[in-house]
Amino acid sequence: MVGRVLQGWWGENPPYHHDVFVHTHHLRPGPAMAGGTTFHFTDEPVETVLRRAFEAAVIQQHLRVQLIDEMHLVIAPLLIARRERLLDNPGEGADGYRVAEMVSSPKVTHVVLALVRR
Repeated sequence: MVGRVLQGWWGENPPYHHDVFVHTHHLRPGPAMAGGTTFHFTDEPVETVLRRAFEAAVIQQHLRVQLIDEMHLVIAPLLIARRERLLDNPGEGADGYRVAEMVSSPKVTHVVLALVRR
């Protein structure tokens, strides 16, 4: 059964199509959803969560070989524990990419990285 929290604007098929790691104090079962998305709710040490996410991630590999033409990032700009901005200035983006668009509000920052064609 999919919890109400997981039924966002996407409905039954989240747009992620991979494992999503949610570091939380409110543990709950992580359902497998349509399209290959599985949510993992965990209170493990942050280093463990980050390691698990890196092991599951393929985005870095795709960026390194420039297989992604454009990427829309949605980033909550605060480090929760210290209320510190995570990305005050994303600069020129990742190597081989430029920041094509950045829109911020007090609650979220949207950054679109676009591949620089050579």
